[in-house]
Amino acid sequence: MVLINRGYRLLWAGQLVSQIGDFVFSTTLALWIGTVLLGGRSYAPAAVSALVVVVAVGTLLVGPIAGVFVDRWDRRRTMLGADLVRAGLIGALTVVAFLPTGTLPETAELVVVYATVLLATGAAQFFNPARFALVGELVEPDQRARAAGIGQATQAIATIAGPPLAAPLLFSVGVRWALLLNAVSFLVSFAAVRAVRVPRGRAAPSPVAGVEPSTGAAGVRKELAAGLRLVVRSGPVTALIVTIALVTVGADALNSLNVFFVTDNLGAASRWYGTLEMALGFGLVAGALGATVLAGRFGGARLFSAGLVLTGAGLVIYSRLTGLGAALAVLALVGIPLAVVNTALTPVLLAHVPQSHLGRVISVINPVQQLAALVGVSVSGWLASTVLSDFHAEIAGIRFGRIDTIFTVAGFLVVAGGLYAAVALRSADEPLPGPAPAQ
Repeated sequence: MVLINRGYRLLWAGQLVSQIGDFVFSTTLALWIGTVLLGGRSYAPAAVSALVVVVAVGTLLVGPIAGVFVDRWDRRRTMLGADLVRAGLIGALTVVAFLPTGTLPETAELVVVYATVLLATGAAQFFNPARFALVGELVEPDQRARAAGIGQATQAIATIAGPPLAAPLLFSVGVRWALLLNAVSFLVSFAAVRAVRVPRGRAAPSPVAGVEPSTGAAGVRKELAAGLRLVVRSGPVTALIVTIALVTVGADALNSLNVFFVTDNLGAASRWYGTLEMALGFGLVAGALGATVLAGRFGGARLFSAGLVLTGAGLVIYSRLTGLGAALAVLALVGIPLAVVNTALTPVLLAHVPQSHLGRVISVINPVQQLAALVGVSVSGWLASTVLSDFHAEIAGIRFGRIDTIFTVAGFLVVAGGLYAAVALRSADEPLPGPAPAQ
């Protein structure tokens, strides 16, 4: 597949390397804390789970404010700065990993890991919205669905390739080299972004409508409020955020309990959990590559809602399975409409959000999604461990247990999100190419 234009090709190359490094990094940290640093300790699972909390805190604290500055600053330079910061942070953690065992107390090492993850997450809140907006500057409206499809396929490939690399790197050459790989990946991304040349007339940051830029706290509050007003007043943007929150609650309930579904419902060894994730990844690749054609024919909003309904229905079917082979096939199929959903989201947002507000809108979506993920993980984990711990029922000849019941409800939540989006986004459903973002 031809990658649209030179600027987008460079962004794609940097994204591929950086995302593989990210997956290696996150998987390595979980394995390092759980099996090496705290191996055999009773609180190791809690320490690993705390990584998710740290990421959520970093997103919630930094995300909304970062969006204001992304809309003020040159997007390319913002990405370059974020890449250098993250490379420096992971590089510093790599230095700590190279220290002789016992140099730092166990607690101090954990604090360093959590602090690094928190700060790197904060830097990502600048990088990700800036990258999203830069794609809008580099890619013409009729090519945005295609760009989103390529981006989703790239992320899926990173999902497939990254985690399997982490364990061999950790246990063969040690955590220090896995960390160094991620630090280098940010430098590769920096080099790729640095080579991007934005077309004339698009490189300067857009002024915020009705707000005089100010370096003071009052100016930041005004610009943040302007972004929130756009979210509230724009029917399509509000509908997308509500849908994303609803769907994330359901999807993360499944993500957090899928390892137990593998052992309890599918009757398979826990080692097959990673294989199921790979099956979903292959479906995501296939769906992302096909979504660009469908978006051009049916329109982004219509494709978004239909993909959600199909994804939710697939999750309900998955919840009723009892065999590994069928589960692998169904998850691969679920990945196809899920990738369509993710691909359709980008052109819809770019069509309905002015370039001057993109950073703040994306920085509202990310924290909302993080909160919804925490709700999904917390509620599902609490239900599975307490209220539904011994749950068994039979309705119309269909048996229900604790995990599959939660998965069934999660699937219907995703379906409900799709049906809501179909109604709420009806007026926004224009076949692509759509209108260019307001300047």
